[in-house]
Amino acid sequence: MLEKLIIVRYGEIGIKSPKVRGRFERKLIDNIKTVINDEIDLKQGRIYIYPQDIEKALQSLEKIVGIVSFSPAAVTRTNHDSIKELIETYTNELVDEGSFSSDDSFAIRCRRVGEHDFSSQEMAAYCGSVVYGVTQSKVDLSHPDFELFVEIRGNKTYVFHHKIQGLGGLPVGTQGRVVSLVSSGIDSPVATFLMMKRGCSVTMINFNNHPYTSGSNEKILKIYEKLKEYSAGAKLKLYQIDYGEYLHKCIDKAPERMTCILCKSGMYQIAEKIAEKEKALAIIDGSSLGQVASQTLPNVLATRYSTSMPVLSPLIGLDKVEIENIAKKIGTYDISILPDSGCSAVPRYPETNAELHLVLEALETIAAENEFEKAVSSVKKLK
Repeated sequence: MLEKLIIVRYGEIGIKSPKVRGRFERKLIDNIKTVINDEIDLKQGRIYIYPQDIEKALQSLEKIVGIVSFSPAAVTRTNHDSIKELIETYTNELVDEGSFSSDDSFAIRCRRVGEHDFSSQEMAAYCGSVVYGVTQSKVDLSHPDFELFVEIRGNKTYVFHHKIQGLGGLPVGTQGRVVSLVSSGIDSPVATFLMMKRGCSVTMINFNNHPYTSGSNEKILKIYEKLKEYSAGAKLKLYQIDYGEYLHKCIDKAPERMTCILCKSGMYQIAEKIAEKEKALAIIDGSSLGQVASQTLPNVLATRYSTSMPVLSPLIGLDKVEIENIAKKIGTYDISILPDSGCSAVPRYPETNAELHLVLEALETIAAENEFEKAVSSVKKLK
């Protein structure tokens, strides 16, 4: 019976300095251990997992940020007889399950780490002869129907035929904490995911615009649960702000066309106050340049002017289709498109070319700072 395991590979972690690389490797392994409670080993730039339930482990690895690819594999000792026995057994299993047949051409891809009395090419030829002896299939090194990978690392040899693409990125929790403005729409959950993929721990902030919206938390809670699947060992928080009173002030005392500008400016300024309490280093939002009225360049300047903390917008250069494709991939799209009432505070003709001095005057007119303090005092943790 074959000894089965999973080989996990990472990418840009490997080019860090030895000290940073070690820290990132330990964090990635810790994150894996939050979802896979099995033996895990790190050797020579590879992570080896010996799972009790290999299918369940493979599914879990698909949502661990920092993993570039992974493969279910079999392992044996590094000597010709042991490798021959493993290749024969492995190939017969593939034939029995219909993954490989005598009609398929094949190639052996062999790589080697360490000192051995054979070259990679010699071992590839040897393994190819073993596969041919089982299947009588022809060899095609340029365009094979089937590839068998043989990875020799010191006194251990690993065999696999499938590389599963991972999420890539940096392990969550290696780049500090950010606060993310998250609505129940399509864009902001994607922006939040992309910052998690760059290694950030996230505090989500949702603004409840009731009575200008339904006030229901059903969608935002579902989005939170979906994003939590990618957070691994990092604590994902969700706070909510009662924002309807501030919006009412904007509508009542400021020019109607500026409602969206004042709304977004207020969100940044409130997020900054919460970020300070959370010891977060930046604010994240789902802005995509020119997509909606508040995201024109003049409006971006006007809404962020009063905020000293960096505001990062990972979607700024993406169009709607690109953003939707990511949302579908991570599973938030179907939640975001669930019907809701929308926001009735949006003016019929929103400002698209805000003048900064007029925005600042409007914020002063509505005594915005007092409203922000009240809004911050209303903060509650949903999750």
